[in-house]
Amino acid sequence: MDSINPRFSELFAQLGLADDPQGIADFIREHAPLDPAVLLHEAPFWSESQARLLREELRADAEWAEVIDQLNASLRAE
Repeated sequence: MDSINPRFSELFAQLGLADDPQGIADFIREHAPLDPAVLLHEAPFWSESQARLLREELRADAEWAEVIDQLNASLRAE
């Protein structure tokens, strides 16, 4: 992750996570690869409020949906 999309950083901030490039890279390295059978918002490392944000934003195809898709892809990469 040499280059972090600013919206990606904003999503991490919205989730209450470290939103600097190193913090994002560390989070993804720690939690990837996410089992393909697990929905992103059901991953065990989210708090209840984080999971709710991810689930609701995706369900509504809202402002964060595209960036959440990017996070999902990043966590599924090996």
